Amino acid sequence: ASGARAVAVNCAMCHGASGKGDGPQAGALPARPADWTSEAVQKQTDGELFWKISNGRGPMPPWKQLSEKERWEVVNYIRTLKR
Repeated sequence: ASGARAVAVNCAMCHGASGKGDGPQAGALPARPADWTSEAVQKQTDGELFWKISNGRGPMPPWKQLSEKERWEVVNYIRTLKR
């Protein structure tokens, strides 16, 4: 539940409410945000996802303002979105 809250506040504007990369800000970015439900994302290790959340990648900024615990909760939330 806390991962879902962190996503709603910090990630949904780009990644969308269901994590498909279709948030309201997605169209303004130079690259489409990752679809968290995709096989490409789901096959990444937890550590890879945590690193990307922590350090950013491409147009995604680093999210170090989230605590380490919150970033792991986001990783756990992403895992619930398997197709």
